[in-house]
Amino acid sequence: MDIIKEWAFHIHLIMAISWIGGSVFMFVLGVSLRDKKAQQEVYPHIGPIFGWFEVVALISLLLSGFVLGFYYDLFNMLMHPNGSKISDALYNKVILVSILTVATIIHFIIAYKTNGKERTKLENILSRGSSLLIFFLNLFVMHYAIVLRDIL
Repeated sequence: MDIIKEWAFHIHLIMAISWIGGSVFMFVLGVSLRDKKAQQEVYPHIGPIFGWFEVVALISLLLSGFVLGFYYDLFNMLMHPNGSKISDALYNKVILVSILTVATIIHFIIAYKTNGKERTKLENILSRGSSLLIFFLNLFVMHYAIVLRDIL
């Protein structure tokens, strides 16, 4: 059983690196490409590749997180928080990952639906807002992941 825990940890770590690295890359790309024409040339090509890769990474993160939660008995702690540092960090990480997952689904649906097309004002606000939210939530999720790993 320890081999499953080790594999889950390695998969979780590799996917987290990919997820956060990709998020930072896309954030920097979005900020640096101010020219609308350049955006229209780049995003239709990079977006779908990145999007599907990120979906696989997120699903892998969630699945490996569940496996690790099982092996470290974190679900019991989540259901019965005790105010300890690990309990608080776990609770905060789960809340942030939940919000991050919803934001990712919103962003992915809009990006997929509007790839190569003109977005409405609402789609633009939701897409950019969810992208920005994803970027910042990643930093906080990473913080709580480090806290958890340090304790475990």
